[in-house]
Amino acid sequence: MSVNAKDAHGQVWAGLAALLATAMVFSIVFGASLAGAQVTLPIIGWTTTVTLLVVTVLVLSVATYIGLLGLRELLLDRRFSVEFLMALAAFGAVYLRFFFEAATVLFLYCLAEYFERYIEVRARRSVEHLSELVPDRAVVVENGIEKMVNVKDVKPGMTLIVSPGKRIALDGVVTEGASSVDQSLITGESFPVERREGDNVYAGTLNISGPLLVRVTKAAEDTLVSRIIKLVMESKSRKAKVERFVGRVARVYVPIVVVLAAFTAFGMPRLLGGAFNVWLYRSLMLLVVSCPSAFILSVPATVFTAITVAARRGVLVKGGVYIERLALVKGVVFDKTGTLTLGTPVVHDISSVDLADDETLLYAAALEQFSKHPLAHTIVQEAEKRKLDYKRLHVRDVVEFPGKGVVGYVNDAHVVVGKMALMKELGCDCERIQQFYEEEVHTAVCVAINKAAVASFCIMDEVREDAKQAVKALKNEGIYTVMLTGDKKEIAQQVAEELEMDEAHAELFPEGKLRMLNEVRAKLGVVSMVGDGVNDAPALAASDVGIAMGGSRVDAAVESADIILVKDRLTEVPYMIGLSKKTMKIARQNIFSSLTVKIALGILGFLGLIPLWFTVAAGDDGVTMLLLLNAVRLTRYSRTEKVFKHGRNRFVST
Repeated sequence: MSVNAKDAHGQVWAGLAALLATAMVFSIVFGASLAGAQVTLPIIGWTTTVTLLVVTVLVLSVATYIGLLGLRELLLDRRFSVEFLMALAAFGAVYLRFFFEAATVLFLYCLAEYFERYIEVRARRSVEHLSELVPDRAVVVENGIEKMVNVKDVKPGMTLIVSPGKRIALDGVVTEGASSVDQSLITGESFPVERREGDNVYAGTLNISGPLLVRVTKAAEDTLVSRIIKLVMESKSRKAKVERFVGRVARVYVPIVVVLAAFTAFGMPRLLGGAFNVWLYRSLMLLVVSCPSAFILSVPATVFTAITVAARRGVLVKGGVYIERLALVKGVVFDKTGTLTLGTPVVHDISSVDLADDETLLYAAALEQFSKHPLAHTIVQEAEKRKLDYKRLHVRDVVEFPGKGVVGYVNDAHVVVGKMALMKELGCDCERIQQFYEEEVHTAVCVAINKAAVASFCIMDEVREDAKQAVKALKNEGIYTVMLTGDKKEIAQQVAEELEMDEAHAELFPEGKLRMLNEVRAKLGVVSMVGDGVNDAPALAASDVGIAMGGSRVDAAVESADIILVKDRLTEVPYMIGLSKKTMKIARQNIFSSLTVKIALGILGFLGLIPLWFTVAAGDDGVTMLLLLNAVRLTRYSRTEKVFKHGRNRFVST
């Protein structure tokens, strides 16, 4: 059922509750003044008061509607539903001429149904609002002719024109143009990102500065936004064990109470004596108590609320089962590259002799701009970051030695950038930077000018800013942390010490990471794996909860993990573990509270110590509403701030 349909259904329950409330007020306010006003129904000849007639018609109408819903479920699904039991209780109360109690039963039930629909609709809308930002029409170019078409008619391979200030209608690849694109809808990035030829763009993102030609790669129903929405909506089908337990209990518990209610009404008068109407009244209370709505609705609502709270923070959870597992996690295993680190090399340090660092970098970047090697791109980026105008230098006779480096002339000076082995082959004097090169743990790129080595660049993959904060928060909660990497031991040890990891393993191939994950699980129990969702897919799939970094790889991460960190924030890992523990705590509270109240009221009702309306108010619809409101507490968990108290990291709801 869509959100709009659920919203409309919720309005129906609100309308029914309003009618019943009107009937109850009408009977109280006007009951005395109209008590003597008699009316006679023309067909059946029944003489009654105006007040009683109004209340009876409203109660029977609403009870019939609810009863038909319950009867359909009984016939199709072969189980006693909440609607069937409530209608039965209302009809019984009318038979016993307890009209106020009958109206109260139905009023509280309708009110509880409305709140249940309202909470679910509000949770779903927080995710579905994404689709409202995706255009339903797009400008397509065919044979040089531009035309506006519905996005549903656009096929993969077609080309879109996206003007500045317009949202991109479909996922695709930029084929022409360059622009800043606001991707906050998808990745949560605070600042626009530059997109040029060959870069991926996503439906719903905002083109800011320049026109783009985009080749469509996904149909409207397969875009990333559509799949994210579908993923969250389908998460309810992946139920946690506690949700399945509640369903099993209800299937056994309800029929037993129905049989006990029937025995109370028809068997107890013969067994213990007493008026039939007295025992029938008590049996109705048992029927009301047997309604499982309190825990059947509240537990799934609690889990789904947690999923939508996470989605608003940029964390996609594929089902309640992963919320439940995450609450049990004893250890978190991190992949290093692209997870604890940014996954992109940067110039971390420059060790120069004779020349200034910027001058050395200027010459190196002037030469490296003509190379396609990733490290060349890193050096050029560093020069641009320092605002060095390397393009003004005259460069000629550039020769690239694959896997070794690049050689050429910059402003008539002979320049070599690359490995020391290349410099020695070309007869360069490397003595002055020999110590820098040999002591470097990370990747070293050397620079020689006019046959003399003048600098060594330390190029490394930097640790994410929030990595240490995330690891510290996990350790403060008693969760064991492990790092796995294919990098060499010296680099792994340096990163592990910086982040204060409990354990680290280096020089691992994918199968080695999988083996180490299984060893950690055998030692600790339930383990979560955090990776980039691409090159560590086997370990992610084998872990109890696979968590993938999304960011620019969010499209792949959606397919490869149980939980996706769309915003690439590692601090969401301890947050999600805290949210999961809170969720399961509330779910257990709801189950215990519901069963305790129902058992107590069942005993009191059987003994005739409480009235029917109180049983409904306290034992079924009343407790249902309270438990749903208890689940809503999780929405406050989304507004958190990190605080440090007595040396511990804590996520505190504000």
